[in-house]
Amino acid sequence: MTTRKLFKENVYLQETEAEILKIKQTESEIALILDQTVFFPEGGGQSSDTGFINDIPLKNLYEEDGDIYHILDKNSLSDTTLLKTNATVKLKLNWKHRFDNMQRHCGEHILSGIFYREYGGVNRGFHMGLDYMTIDISMEENPQFTEITQEMSDRAELLANEVIWQNLPMLTSHFTTKSDAQKVPMRKTLTIEEDITLVGIGSSDNGWGCVACCGTHPSHTGEVGLIKIYKVEKNKGMFRIYFEAGRRCFENMQKDYASLNRLSEKLSAGREDILEKYQAQQLKQKEKSTQLHLLKKAVIDSEAEEILKNPKLDNFGYPIHKYDILTLDDLSQIGNKIASDLDKLAFLIHNPSNTVFLVSNGKIDCGKLVKDNAHIYNGKGGGNKTQSRAIFTKAEYVDIFIELIEKHLC
Repeated sequence: MTTRKLFKENVYLQETEAEILKIKQTESEIALILDQTVFFPEGGGQSSDTGFINDIPLKNLYEEDGDIYHILDKNSLSDTTLLKTNATVKLKLNWKHRFDNMQRHCGEHILSGIFYREYGGVNRGFHMGLDYMTIDISMEENPQFTEITQEMSDRAELLANEVIWQNLPMLTSHFTTKSDAQKVPMRKTLTIEEDITLVGIGSSDNGWGCVACCGTHPSHTGEVGLIKIYKVEKNKGMFRIYFEAGRRCFENMQKDYASLNRLSEKLSAGREDILEKYQAQQLKQKEKSTQLHLLKKAVIDSEAEEILKNPKLDNFGYPIHKYDILTLDDLSQIGNKIASDLDKLAFLIHNPSNTVFLVSNGKIDCGKLVKDNAHIYNGKGGGNKTQSRAIFTKAEYVDIFIELIEKHLC
C-alpha cells in the first residue's frame, strides 16, 4: 500500500485526484492514505506541504513505511461520511508554500556546494527556520582552509549567486541501491542503503553540487532568485552560516533597505557615509554621557553633603528628603555616601515610583524594618542593615509607612 509520490515525478503538479486506500481516526483527527499524492511530507530539513483535500485544509503530513498519512482536523469537516475507502478526492497544493520551500532548499544545495567546491567545507547540519536558514560547515576536506573568514564568505555568496544567474539545470536521479548511486560523483558520503534520490547542479560531473536529498527543488537554479549570507559564527568546532534564499531573501532585503533609508534620513547621510555619520553621532553621545555622569556625580556629592550638614527633619526629628528628578540608582548612591556618618535613621523618597530608602550607620537594621513593616501597606522590597528600600503602589502609603517606622523607633 505504498503511496505514489507525484512530487517526485513532477514537482510543479499542483492539483490532481486520488483514491482513498485507508482511513484511520482518532477523537480529533482523520488520517487518509491515498494511492497517490502531490503533497510532500516533512523530511530532509524541509517542512511538509500544505493544501486542501476536497477543500478541507490539510493539517499535517507524515510518511511511514512508504505510506503518506494525510492528517485532517475533524473540526474542519462538516460531514465525515463523505470520506470513505475507495472514494475519489481532489488534492490542491498550496503552491506559494511549496515554491518557498523549493527556493530555500535549492539555495541551501547551491551554497553548500560552493563551500565544498571552493574550500572543502562539508555541510554537517541544515535547518530551515522562519526567519533564516542555517548550515553547519565542517572544514575537513581541504587542509588549506581551517576557518571561514569574511572574505571567504563574501566570495562564496557571490559564486552561489553566479550559479543562480547561469540558470543551471537541477538534476534529479533515483536509484534502487546504494551501489548504483555511488557511481555518481557527490560531495557527501551516502548513508542510505536503498530508494535513493540524488540531486545535482548543472551536470552529473559536478560532484560539488550532487548530494542525496528527498526534498523538492525547482528545475533550474535561476528560480532560486537570490542568496544572501547574513553572518558566519563558530559553532561546536564548525562554522554556522546564517542565510536566506528566494522570495524571502528578496523581501528581507527590501525591509533592510527601507530601514537603511530611514536611518540615512535621520542622520542626513548617504549610503556611502552613513557608518561614518553614525560613528560621529556615537562619539557625541559618549561625550554627553560622560558629561552627564560628571554632573550627576557632582549633584550626588553635593546632596550627600547637604543632608549631613543641613538635614530636613520631620516632626519626629528624622532626616527626610524627597526627590523628583534623580533616579533610584542616584538615591542609592547618596545613601551609600551618608550611611556611615548618620547618627539616626534617614529617609530618602523617590516620588515618581513611591519608593522609600531607609539609610543608617547599621545600628538600626534597615533591612529588617522593611521586611517587618512594608507588607502592612502592600509594599515590597528589601536590603541590608545600612540601606534598604520599600516600594508602594500609592503615594499616601509612603508617608504612613515612614510614620509607622518612626513610632516604632521612638
